[in-house]
Amino acid sequence: MGFWPWTKRVKSTVRTAVRFIRAKFDSAQTTPDNRRHWANADGFSANAAASPEVRRILRNRARYEVANNSYARGIVLTLANDVIGTGPRLQMLLDDDKANRTIESEFANWARAVNLPEKLRTMRQARAQDGEAFSILFNNPGLGTPVKLDLKLIEAEQVTSPISAAMQRNTSGAANAVDGIIFDILGNPVEYLVLKNHPGSGTFAGAADFDRIPAKYVIHWFRTDRPGQSRGLPDILPALPLFAQLRRYTLAVIAAAESAANIAVLMKTNAPAGGEAAEVEPMTEMEFSPNMAVFTPEGWEPSQIKAEQPATTYDMFKREILNEIARCLNMPYNIAACNSSGYNYSSGRLDHQTYYKFIRVEQSQCESVVLDRILLAWMAEAVKVFQIGTGAIDDTSHQWFWDGHEHVDPAKEANAQATRLASNTTTLASEYARQGKDWETELRQRAKEVKLMTELGLTVADQANPPVPEKPMNDPQQQDNSEGNDDGQEQSQAA
Repeated sequence: MGFWPWTKRVKSTVRTAVRFIRAKFDSAQTTPDNRRHWANADGFSANAAASPEVRRILRNRARYEVANNSYARGIVLTLANDVIGTGPRLQMLLDDDKANRTIESEFANWARAVNLPEKLRTMRQARAQDGEAFSILFNNPGLGTPVKLDLKLIEAEQVTSPISAAMQRNTSGAANAVDGIIFDILGNPVEYLVLKNHPGSGTFAGAADFDRIPAKYVIHWFRTDRPGQSRGLPDILPALPLFAQLRRYTLAVIAAAESAANIAVLMKTNAPAGGEAAEVEPMTEMEFSPNMAVFTPEGWEPSQIKAEQPATTYDMFKREILNEIARCLNMPYNIAACNSSGYNYSSGRLDHQTYYKFIRVEQSQCESVVLDRILLAWMAEAVKVFQIGTGAIDDTSHQWFWDGHEHVDPAKEANAQATRLASNTTTLASEYARQGKDWETELRQRAKEVKLMTELGLTVADQANPPVPEKPMNDPQQQDNSEGNDDGQEQSQAA
């Protein structure tokens, strides 16, 4: 017990000398200065640190912040829109062209019928604020497509281990369970315990009733930050205190500005109490009429409150805290704040490179965790409905296309694309994939257009001659600098 099936105990008879090594690391020292800073550091396991109660608190706070903070809502929506976009598109790579076109067309029709892009965007938003997204594959007879597969999204609270579940006999041969997910001895999920009613729905009748759903019908999308982690934590977890500070600071600035604006004139005197100044009751109010001369009491001098809010550091504070908030999502400031006023062309493109790499990683994870699972379930029914003879569906039998990123200068991108094609350093498939398009579909459409133009007697451009590229520059680094000049003027140098 406690060992893997392919291992066995081996009793060692070799005696080795035990040597104690004493090393010093500054970060391992506990001093009066850093004692309070590291007070919450612990050695819990991934699942113990992300206990059900801890995840419940984090989910509630993240949802509250996203619901009430416009920056948090905008960041989460932007992330979902950039990762999912208008939805993935399937391209089959089987040897049978007819089967490929049938599968691609029918899958696109099914995706529109079940509203797959919107469900994927909802799952990405749930992963950002809840830490994980769940979807259940089920048969929907009311679906208006030949394939009746459908997806039902559920919230993370519904996947949990009710008290009654611990009293029931586990027939799956599982070794352990982590808050609603039962694993076998090798750590593979076997089944999920899903509550029939949401814990926060207010329905007390049958609140502990749950379903045991086999793992092959459940899609669980979360980011694994530590080995052995079974449940997800919000993507915006490190930024939650910063969101709160941003809102508090903004409200404090507004309150200070309103307090100063509410007091029009303040009367003050330098005379001591009982002196020569006229007797005036403290906190007395006096109305002023517009365009009228007003005489103040003897010994009293009027002064106006200066509006010192917002301070000059207000914009700087918001910029820095938003930059720190967006860093945990690999999102540049101008995308998080939807403001590029402080950017030039070069710095904007440089910041976006890291963000677009992050988006590609997110899309790759979505393909392996979500889309491939959906495609396998869809194909299991589609081969019977459409009488398609296909082989095994693996990573080499299909690929997914996502929305491309628009270039700031389309003319430059088109010339660079023509140069790559002319030098055989790229392919049409790769260039169309950059735009999120299927090269076969685009070429067939282009062939139809050329054929129709020929029939109508219209001029067809010579497809063999690509556009003339711009003159290359001697130094690639110089090209980047010329693109990012503050005046926005393009500098060129003949080769």
